[in-house]
Amino acid sequence: MADWKEKYKSKLMTAEESVTHIHSGERAVIAHALGAPVLVIEAMVANKEAYRDVEIVHMLTFGGTPYVGEGMEKHFRNNSLFAGATNRNAINEGAADFTPAHFSRIPDLIRTNLKPDVLLCQVSPPDENGYVSLGLTSDYTMPAATVARTIIAEVNPKCPRVFGDTFLHVSQLECMVYTERDIISLPQTELTDVEKAIGKNCAELVQDGDTLQLGIGAIPDSVLFFLRNKKDLGIHSEIVADGVQYLIEHGVINGSKKTQHVGKVVATGIYGTSNFHKFVNNHPMFELYPSDYTNDVRVIASHDNLVSINSCIQVDFAGEISSDTIGTRQYSGIGGQADFVRGANLSKGGRSIMACYSTAKNGTVSRIVPVLTPGAAVATMREDVDYFVTEHGIAHLKGRTLYDRAKQLIGIAHPKFRDELLDQAEKRYNRKVYLQVPELETRAE
Repeated sequence: MADWKEKYKSKLMTAEESVTHIHSGERAVIAHALGAPVLVIEAMVANKEAYRDVEIVHMLTFGGTPYVGEGMEKHFRNNSLFAGATNRNAINEGAADFTPAHFSRIPDLIRTNLKPDVLLCQVSPPDENGYVSLGLTSDYTMPAATVARTIIAEVNPKCPRVFGDTFLHVSQLECMVYTERDIISLPQTELTDVEKAIGKNCAELVQDGDTLQLGIGAIPDSVLFFLRNKKDLGIHSEIVADGVQYLIEHGVINGSKKTQHVGKVVATGIYGTSNFHKFVNNHPMFELYPSDYTNDVRVIASHDNLVSINSCIQVDFAGEISSDTIGTRQYSGIGGQADFVRGANLSKGGRSIMACYSTAKNGTVSRIVPVLTPGAAVATMREDVDYFVTEHGIAHLKGRTLYDRAKQLIGIAHPKFRDELLDQAEKRYNRKVYLQVPELETRAE
């Protein structure tokens, strides 16, 4: 015990000292989302004159991307696996790169194609055996830790200790920067009537005993709100956030009917507020694993009654889903949507739900369209789509003809766009399209 404590003390240093372990021409991987070490990143950027051509690789970050922008070009090059608010424009303007990959494949890419020289991460303080926890992230961060030459970690007592594949021994860390900074918090937002309607429609497709995959944001939060009268739900997901806490505390989520990891909430990352971070700390229900496990289609499919709920940007009459681009413009990332859609389709009793608002741009455009915007990337193929949900209802597309798919989708489009969509569908399929929806009477001959 004394041995690891001495090692720990010898490796403690300032953020400014830690970034001298990064060298020009190297590749640095930054831990995903809330696992990013903000102080170390700030110190790295402040030390930019010491670097040339350092490649910075990561998925989503919530602490900003200060290494992207004017004056940074010769020092850093951002290679993002998920576009976010702070680097989206840079990617689309050519000032940063984007690498498309399913979340399930990213750990392997990290180990092989993108093998990092340095990993920048955040960890909890060491336990009595000298082990720290990555806390809020396992995803590609743990795989990166197994191959990086140097691990620079912020040690933060506000980082929770979470079970699963999250533990590193202090002997594996070259640099440790102690901080008590507040971890970035992602507060829940007040739900709109539209979001409540979408959540209620999604919840109608969830049955007692199902195992759920959910994302973050208003729509997943709304779905969780409308699940309060369900029983014996389980979680196997990419990420979990505050919404699950209430359902766990009230016994709705207990994992008792899961066919894998019974009684456990399994994910690859944790988002949310500081209260939720405290809730998951040392909580025996929560386990995090790398995304090549959580998102493996075979693992997902091994769960009976797996229900995946994801969101998208646009859907066409055939059921082709675009989720991460707006035309040719990269908006977000591939993520694990296809992983979970396919896994849910293979699950015994499984269901896949795609949910989105019926309109965009303040109600001026329909998200349900005859064809995707030119250049848009297809995230979920038409042969994989199952249920599609908007605030106006539920369309079941699995096993339906192209004509029936168009009819179903137009039926849940915003009423002000239905006539136009009907005209286009009738021209495309050379037959009348009849709808039976509350907001619109059946169309006459």
